[in-house]
Amino acid sequence: MKKQQYLNQEEKEIMEAIERDEYRSVTGPELRRMADALAARKKDMTLTIRVNRNDINRIKKWPRSIKSLTKAIFLKSFIELRKWFSCGI
Repeated sequence: MKKQQYLNQEEKEIMEAIERDEYRSVTGPELRRMADALAARKKDMTLTIRVNRNDINRIKKWPRSIKSLTKAIFLKSFIELRKWFSCGI
């Protein structure tokens, strides 16, 4: 059984426009210019993580070994997020 796709209003409008041939394919210099603009936007992406004061204070009170483990986990997660965002999303 095929899974039903749910589209939001904007996506529905795009699909209908494609069916009416309102979109045209882009090639050559125009395509390169658009790809460069998207790549520049991707470089400027930021990720903001909010942590409340109580959690920060609790982390500061942890023993040194737990702190280093937490930092290593955070660093690994950060690296994985950077890879995920840089893979063309």
